[in-house]
This record gives sequence, structure tokens and C-alpha cells, in this order.
Amino acid sequence: MSKVTVVGAGNVGATVANVLAHQDLVREVVVLDIKGDMARGKALDSWQQASIDNYSTRLTGTENYADTADSDIVVITAGIPRKPGMSRDDLISTNAKIVTMVTKSIMEHSKNPIIIVVSNPLDVMTHAAYKASGLDSSRVFGMAGILDTARYRAFLATALDVSPKDIQAMLLGGHGDTMVPLPRYTTVSGIPVTEMISEEDLDAIVDRTKKGGGELVKLMGTSAWYAPGAAAAQMVASIIRDENRIFPCCAKLNGEYGMNDIFLGVPVKLGKEGIVDIIELKLNEAEMDLLNTSADHVREVMEVFEGLDIS
Repeated sequence: MSKVTVVGAGNVGATVANVLAHQDLVREVVVLDIKGDMARGKALDSWQQASIDNYSTRLTGTENYADTADSDIVVITAGIPRKPGMSRDDLISTNAKIVTMVTKSIMEHSKNPIIIVVSNPLDVMTHAAYKASGLDSSRVFGMAGILDTARYRAFLATALDVSPKDIQAMLLGGHGDTMVPLPRYTTVSGIPVTEMISEEDLDAIVDRTKKGGGELVKLMGTSAWYAPGAAAAQMVASIIRDENRIFPCCAKLNGEYGMNDIFLGVPVKLGKEGIVDIIELKLNEAEMDLLNTSADHVREVMEVFEGLDIS
């Protein structure tokens, strides 16, 4: 059984810890936050839930990085959330400093962990963690595509009046308005979605998916947490179980899709060592153009990050 650390005891981090505990996959989940009592309180609340929901995973909260020692997997959710009117890119300066500090502190106590980044702006924060960790890129990646496809599938399930369990979908690109949903790779129990919905309605769903995070920020005044937390936990589960499940994740490209030195959402195979393989889809010209546009946007934010000279 493994040890997982979740950095950040906010809504997303607490959800990751709670979902993992319910799956009874790991020996211990450590919730770390600069607000130690908040971390201890949320961990204690989930631990007291164990006998009710029948799991044995022990949860502890702390503000001390020494308590994260020998973590197998670390999920970083730390950082300030989006507020109404704020783009993901507005978060970069503050969250880049936080993610860099967190990663270096984690690495002082864990030799070779797998790091999953959830903090926004996701693509650049994953790069920041990779740079600060010194780990192989197969062991540092971001959670975005699973959440984005979940929103896409939810909207489709509502429109088609079917179970979201029967919908399979894939998205590529950056986490934000330039993400690239792929209707050509979307099916409902194996049936191409294009045979079940009009092009106009599908385009509207794709557009809503791209703005899915902003829709929730507008409704609640802060970022979502149930779906993002469950998505990160799903990634942890595939790693712990060595399932080699294929998920869209933010990964470092080294020639795939004709791109280098950029973290971007692509389908990957996740196993016990992290990213086992990056899968290259055969994109048509229009899809590739959208992916290049998304990559250009990520590079723009990367330039801002590099200009901050965070070390």
C-alpha cells in the first residue's frame, strides 16, 4: 500500500483526499497546507467518516513537509483560486511561486515521487513543478483533460438524455478556452456522437466545454472542486493499480505532435511509473491547426513565467 500527499487543503485538495480514502487504495493520505489546523481538521473529518463508509485509509493533516516523507505520489492543488473576471493566466505570478516552493519542499523529503499538478494556469504550473523537481518528465504531469472531458461528457449526456457512463471522449491542448475537443473521437456506446446530435448543438456543447471552468466561477464565485478532485484521484488510482488507463493529461512533449519542450494536454497511458506512453492521434488539418493555436497560447503564458525568473 502506498502513501499519497495532497498539498492544499482547500476544496479541491480536500476532495482529492476524500475520494482517495473512499477507494481504499492507499495506506495513508497526508493533507498538507500552510494553514495546518485546516489540514488537520479536514483530514480528521474524513478519518471519522471511515467507519461509516467502510474504508481503512488513514488521513492526517499537517503544515510540516517532514510528514510527507517517502510519498509515492504527490498531488499539488496549492495556489489561489480564480475569482470572477479573473483568467487562469492572471494567476501565474502568485501560483508559480507557490508551486515552485511546494515542489522543492516535497523533493527534500521524497526521493522519486510522481507529481500530479492541479494548480492553475495548469500547463505552465506543471512546467514549473517539472523544472523545480528535477524529475523525469514521465513523473510530472498535470490534471486537466480528464476534467475537461468530464464536462464535455456531462453536457452531452444532458443533451442526449443518456448516461455519462456510456460516453467516451477525448480533448487535446491547453486547459482553458483554447482546448481542443474532438467530436471525431467522441462516441456513445461505440456510436459516433455525430450520428446522434446536430452539428449546431454539438458546436454549442464544445463551446460550453471550453468555458466550463468560467461558468462555474461565475455561478459560485470560485473554482470548481468536486469534479477536479475526483479527476485527480482517478489518475492516482490508475498509477497505484498500474492499470495503464488512457487519459488526456498535461504532459511534456518531446517531438510528439511535432512539438518540443512544452506541456500540453494529450492522451497518455498511466501506470505505476507515471506516463508509460504518449499516444499520437492522427489529427486532420483542422484539428492540428486548433492544437497549434492552443500550443501558441500556452507558449505565451510560458514566456510570462520565464520572465518572472523564479528559482
